[in-house]
Amino acid sequence: MYVRKTQKTVKGKTYTNHLLVKSVATAKGPRQRTVCSLGDLSPRPASEWLKLAHKVEDALVGQGDLLEASDGEVGAIVAKVRARRTAHEPAAEERTRAKGDEDLVAIHTDRVDKEDERAAGPVHVGWEFWKRLGVDGILCEAGLDATTRLLTLAMVMNRLIAPAAEYAMPDWIRSTALGDLVGEDFSALGNQALYRNMDRLHDKRGGIEAALVARERDLFDLDTTVYLYDLTSTYFEGDVPLNGKAKRGYSRDKRPDCKQLVVGLVVNREGFPLAHEVFDGNARDSTTVGRMLDILTARVAVAPGATVVVDRGMATKKNREEIRARGLHYIVALRQSERDRHLREFETAEGFEPVHREVSPNNPYQKKPRVEVKTACGNGETTLVLCRSEGREAKDRAIREKHEARLLTDVAKLQAAVANGRLRSVAKIHQRIGRLLERYPRVARYYAIAYDEAQRLVTCTCETDKRTTAELLDGSYLMETSRDDLPADEAWRIYSLLTRAESAFRTMKSPLAERPIFHHLEHRADTHIFLCVLAYHLVVAIEKTLRDGGLWTSWGTVRKALAKHQIGTIILPAQNGWTLRIRRDGRPDADVADLYTRLGVPRRIMAPVKTWTREAPPHSD
Repeated sequence: MYVRKTQKTVKGKTYTNHLLVKSVATAKGPRQRTVCSLGDLSPRPASEWLKLAHKVEDALVGQGDLLEASDGEVGAIVAKVRARRTAHEPAAEERTRAKGDEDLVAIHTDRVDKEDERAAGPVHVGWEFWKRLGVDGILCEAGLDATTRLLTLAMVMNRLIAPAAEYAMPDWIRSTALGDLVGEDFSALGNQALYRNMDRLHDKRGGIEAALVARERDLFDLDTTVYLYDLTSTYFEGDVPLNGKAKRGYSRDKRPDCKQLVVGLVVNREGFPLAHEVFDGNARDSTTVGRMLDILTARVAVAPGATVVVDRGMATKKNREEIRARGLHYIVALRQSERDRHLREFETAEGFEPVHREVSPNNPYQKKPRVEVKTACGNGETTLVLCRSEGREAKDRAIREKHEARLLTDVAKLQAAVANGRLRSVAKIHQRIGRLLERYPRVARYYAIAYDEAQRLVTCTCETDKRTTAELLDGSYLMETSRDDLPADEAWRIYSLLTRAESAFRTMKSPLAERPIFHHLEHRADTHIFLCVLAYHLVVAIEKTLRDGGLWTSWGTVRKALAKHQIGTIILPAQNGWTLRIRRDGRPDADVADLYTRLGVPRRIMAPVKTWTREAPPHSD
């Protein structure tokens, strides 16, 4: 034991107190524990403090009867220490039991109770995969301190399990068993600490993402030959005047009234994210490819000759040439205007071969829509693949008919406005016509809309041949690839993997609640998206582990099942007047235990923590 001096200043006056302290061994290493307060020992020389501590220690271990009698000060201190121990430890007879009987307690069964129950299953799985992916070590290598790493864990767990705004996260964190799992007390956590944590993460995003991708590649032996790139948008609540990227543009969320950001994401064959970037809200799809390739090259060891897959919105000639210039290949879907030139090849059945499609293990009786493909000559350096999809045909027809109905409705409104004289300006009439052609490009190409100034009449004539061509091409699309070693069906399979990127966006928007964004500062909005991407890394790792174990299901379904497994405190009133509290996890249900087995995580979440108290236990009503 030793004496520690402490000082506290209140209203300009300094108060001194001395504490009797002992060193104890814990699972986390040696810690100092206060035995009792000694008051102010300042009048006494500092050299006497250690002697006093030794006297008290000798008295407490049984050598103190004579010493206490001859030294009233030591006796008073020992009495204080013993009184403190009596208030916090079980009776002497309980402490002196034989080692084999330490867990035997006589209790009042009618007064057994439970308290402080917390959902533990989802955070248990999230925490285990956080450790499996080595995220804490990656954050440490990025130069982030222990507090930042802990708060990042808590924020990602929130995104993974029950997404909430930062002001609501502390209450959620305290409502879960996360503190029990990591051995931390979150009772004093406030939302401002989380906002500051986002500020510290912002500049580290690229390095963290690159290190995490490398870790997953080794852990899951991931393919590095195909890169799937797609875009989505995510909107803001509010005007967002402080974020220069927040702009109105094409909204994939059907919220054109809100400012937004455009998010680009590259994933591999298995759907693991490789790189992401946040673009201006009005960025055109085709303008993002070069920037995304730069980011991908900087964060991932891009394999020479790998294949980049993009959708038709980014399949411009310039982008295709840029991909080739970087030593990469591409598979892209071409625009409808380029498809229309191959009408005769689509019309004839000659050369088309059905694609064999794998049946989902979850639904072996599901009938997959028929897909047919055939190869056509390109420009000598590329190969064209013509595709006809039974499932896409109905979708194309429905979209075309919907756009056509809307176009004709808006044309009728324009005709009425001109006929009744509400719209007289020739320039404005032509402007309205131009807007209609721009708004409905899918169907406006086979309608001739004109204004006869002499008769003050807007005409709309359907060009039947073009419309018939469009009907014949429902369900058809054209792909181009720079690879000459792929049969048509394999090119189609690789292109169809682009749905993995689309699935990633759906997951981030719904279960992980990427949208809407409430942050008005640019760097915090970017970090919000980064936290969603980190959570998605955990999601895809969990889902792949389950698939490898023969279970095809989503994280949303899994976390709902895991929520049944909880941690709580069992209150056992002992016969000797003491109360034993045991904090531990419950026994998981059969379905939860099966998920733990498939995921390779322990069924037991924590070792029991036992605490004896003297106060009366709570009574049930």
